Amino acid sequence: MDKHAVWKWLILIALTAWSLALVIPPAKKIKLGLDLKGGTSFTVQINQAEIEKQLREEYPDWTAEQLQSRVPSSIKRAQEQALEIIRNRVDALGVAEPLIYPEKDNHVIVQIPGLKEADRERAIQLIQSAAFLEFAMVHEENDKLVQALFDKGLAPEGYRIVSAGGRQFHGDYYQRDLQSMPDGALDAEFRARLERFQAPPGYRFMLEEKIIEGQKQHIPYFVRQRYEMKGDALKNAGVEYDQMGRPYVTLSFDKKGARKFARITSDYAPGGARNPSPEGRRYMAIIMDGRLYSAPFLKTAIYGGDAIIEGNFSIAEAQGLAIVLRSGSLPAPVEIIASWTVDPSLGRDSIESGTRATIYSGIIVVVFMTAYYLLGGVIANIGLLFNMLLLPLAMMITAGVLSMFSGGAGGGASVGLPVLTLPGIAGIALTIGMAVDANVLIFERIREEQNTGKRLAAAIEGGYHKAFITILDANLTTVLTAVILFIFGTGAVRGFGITLTAGIMASMYSALVITRMIFNAIVARSSLPRLRMLHIIRSTNIDFIGVWKIALLVSLIVIVGAWAVVVSRGHQDITRVLGTDFTGGAAITFSFQEKEAVEKIRDTLAGVGIKQAHIQYQKVMDKPLEYLQVRVPEASGIAAKEALLTAFAGAGFSVLSEDLVGPQVGADMARRALWAMALALGGIIIYISCRFKFAYAVGAVAALLHDVLVGLGIYCLCGRQVDMIIVAALMTIIGFSVNDTIVIFDRIREKLKLQPNLPFRQVCNLSINETLGRTILTSTTIFLAVLMLLIFGGGAINGFAFLFFIGIIAGTYSSVYIATPVMIALTRRSKGAASTPKR
Repeated sequence: MDKHAVWKWLILIALTAWSLALVIPPAKKIKLGLDLKGGTSFTVQINQAEIEKQLREEYPDWTAEQLQSRVPSSIKRAQEQALEIIRNRVDALGVAEPLIYPEKDNHVIVQIPGLKEADRERAIQLIQSAAFLEFAMVHEENDKLVQALFDKGLAPEGYRIVSAGGRQFHGDYYQRDLQSMPDGALDAEFRARLERFQAPPGYRFMLEEKIIEGQKQHIPYFVRQRYEMKGDALKNAGVEYDQMGRPYVTLSFDKKGARKFARITSDYAPGGARNPSPEGRRYMAIIMDGRLYSAPFLKTAIYGGDAIIEGNFSIAEAQGLAIVLRSGSLPAPVEIIASWTVDPSLGRDSIESGTRATIYSGIIVVVFMTAYYLLGGVIANIGLLFNMLLLPLAMMITAGVLSMFSGGAGGGASVGLPVLTLPGIAGIALTIGMAVDANVLIFERIREEQNTGKRLAAAIEGGYHKAFITILDANLTTVLTAVILFIFGTGAVRGFGITLTAGIMASMYSALVITRMIFNAIVARSSLPRLRMLHIIRSTNIDFIGVWKIALLVSLIVIVGAWAVVVSRGHQDITRVLGTDFTGGAAITFSFQEKEAVEKIRDTLAGVGIKQAHIQYQKVMDKPLEYLQVRVPEASGIAAKEALLTAFAGAGFSVLSEDLVGPQVGADMARRALWAMALALGGIIIYISCRFKFAYAVGAVAALLHDVLVGLGIYCLCGRQVDMIIVAALMTIIGFSVNDTIVIFDRIREKLKLQPNLPFRQVCNLSINETLGRTILTSTTIFLAVLMLLIFGGGAINGFAFLFFIGIIAGTYSSVYIATPVMIALTRRSKGAASTPKR
């Protein structure tokens, strides 16, 4: 009997209670994404006047006509840069999966799910901060100039002179005079007057805020207008704490920036080229967006390429500053000109149908496992239940750990549940499938052990032991993919990565630990001789490898045929293949008298051939005004408008505006996603090469690519368009494909060790036949679950389920007929040789 059994059960109870505490009550603690719950939308405008000013400074000899001709392209470039910088900043708030896309008139739309008031204010600051970081020298006679101000009793407008007598800070300071000028009057014109206050030529008057004797005081400096160095050489920024627990921001420069920073600090340190006196005191001002954060005394040269920004920061302020510095400077100042609350983009009916379909899928899995594996199926279902109960805790831990590697907010981990969206749910769906697969693997191994005559306890021990390596390899390969997608991806790709990683953690614990604990308890307290289960799928002896050429020909015909049609359609009109997430399109805003269901609007558009549309109700913040916005491909704008006006004339639909909008997935985001996919494939190749051999890795990747090409080709061939939800489905197929292939490869590795004298091709055929039962059972279970989503899941969920449905069939097929034959071809073994892959 396991002497640690009591502790294992206590740990399980504690983990389950902790996980449930994270989500109860669900309405308050589960954060849903824009597609499931809606959120807040900001319309951000880029300052065109600043763009024109930058052009005048860059091209002083150009005429007004030349400058004006350059403005549109400069604004477009600034809009593209602002789009990616704002996305990086919002991503750094947590795994929020925002919706960010360009709009006409130098606007950028930023939608963030479920913001509370405090979070909304923080998001506004992050979005609007230009993050112009500069390092400039303070006047060499600064102390004398400042003392002269105090001696003459001169104070800038809105401030008064105060004295402090503490031991650390002693002397005169400026303090805000709210009676003469309230905070609301501190506009741009005031800040311009403040910089000119008593400033010598070439310098500006600036104030550093400090807490002295419990009150905000301001220390004056005269700072050179010409900066010594900008923040474009910044490599990273984070948050640290001093001995008093006060946060400050750390900076590190790239190699070029570090050399420049070292030269500046060595020149102005005492005894330096520009400060030859050993007693000379020179200060370097650290300024961002026109605010002086600190002006430290340069005691010595700084060669490490690191610096710090001290200030009167709260933890949230320091984290926010680190985020905007890491994300980069905006090309021009931006302003939020409108704020909205938005409804879920999937629509209530779509969410409800998806929920029902998910419940039906769960019932199908439970019934199937119980009917086929009897007592073992009941135990597996209990494990699946704990898998779902422990998932919130796994998601919180995963979000925190992964955020550290991807530059989480403020340099720390994001502790809390991530935002849940449809792509995230896709990751959970895949982990449930993998959890079922793990139980099937274990039970089939137990069956094999029982067939050798072992009693139940020994059969369970042998079954778990032999299944462990296979489950570990399959899950670690998928986790590796998910982690790479999170670290190097963005938006929905990151959401998928985090839920998939968390789900695999929970599923491995439930399949390998929890079910084993239940089996151990049953064996210890009963005299059950063996574990009964159905055995419908008997041993087979099919020559799978013998028909690999025919299988390969079938795959090539399907892939070439489907993609020839898809490419032809895309060449004629790209919007027939890609949705508005990738191409942009027309945004039509309607006013209405009666609110119609999103699914009803979606069905109306589908009736005129518009199958992919982004439909969203929007409310003006703090005003009783609500509108409907529909985004469709540009060529379908007129058809969509006429269809809705005709169908909902009784609801008082009328068009308020028609705009062209840019794609949600910008060039940089698409590039990052492709890099993430490429790195994930590279990670799979490296891992499988280490655990097996390089030929096995190539076989697995070949099967993976086959599944993506077949699945996506058939999906588009059926007249459907690709959007971000379909990208999530593709990532789910990738995870399923790798998992299925690893199971077969692991059995080949085992058979080579047990029967080294068999021809390699025969070993492969034997391994496929021996794992055929597991392959059919797992695929059938997931197939039935996805079939429920396909039948009962409406709208966008139907598209996801349709592609995953195709992917399951393609993945099962490719593991047998693509991965293994490719591996055999690359292995090039002689008829009687068989060296064992790495253990």
